[in-house]
Amino acid sequence: MIGDSSRPEMSGNASAPRRIHEIVLWRLEEQIASGRLKVGDRLPSERDLAASLGVSRPVVREAIRVLEAMGTVVPATAGPDTGTLVSAVPGEAVTHLVALHVMLASFDTADVVRARIALERESSRLAAKHATDADHAALEEELAAMDNLAITPEEFNDRDTAFHLAIARSSGNVLLTELTTALRVAMRPTQLQALRADGDFRSTAAGLAVEHHGIHEAIRAGDGELAANRVEAHIDGFYSVLGVEPSIDVPTTPPTRYDANGPGRD
Repeated sequence: MIGDSSRPEMSGNASAPRRIHEIVLWRLEEQIASGRLKVGDRLPSERDLAASLGVSRPVVREAIRVLEAMGTVVPATAGPDTGTLVSAVPGEAVTHLVALHVMLASFDTADVVRARIALERESSRLAAKHATDADHAALEEELAAMDNLAITPEEFNDRDTAFHLAIARSSGNVLLTELTTALRVAMRPTQLQALRADGDFRSTAAGLAVEHHGIHEAIRAGDGELAANRVEAHIDGFYSVLGVEPSIDVPTTPPTRYDANGPGRD
């Protein structure tokens, strides 16, 4: 039964009792984690859940509302499956949840950037192995847009985000993509503010675009380690301008530069 549990009904703070609906949430999560509740299964009725857990129906209802907001259950109001069904978590729900937590928790910027570097190093490595022709075409579209000298800070930031997310998608790892998206959403105001305040935005944008070309060249060449090093140096360099020192070991390999005459070394 869902009510059977040996887990202490306490929060991370041993002296602070959980709110009742959080206990209900944990017990439902336990059933999902153990495989006793699977995607497509119908939850017991509010009445049955309340009876098995020894709580009121409003408490159960509150817990189910939280799960709905998280995208882990969906209401079914027609057909034989009327009730509340366990659902696969939509990527959008994960993205919004993580992004909001990052923004509201006021994590140190350096910590967020370190997390982003770790994610993007891995997605770049994987992209070098798995990127398809369609993936490369998507990356090239964003690169061409960022090469436009008339681009605004807002447009550049959007294209920059799209470029990095295209790399994550080409990795073939859906979770990497969602987590990368969440961190980019959370960091967007900081990045946009930096670009808008840059007194030499055109030069900065041109330099960042060149680094993007270098990252893509490494991915296209199938050199995952070089792509990972270049994406770390690229992110590191941008945030260093803001006074953030996110990386302990900055790669010594410079990014491949790109111009109208073709790639070359600075």
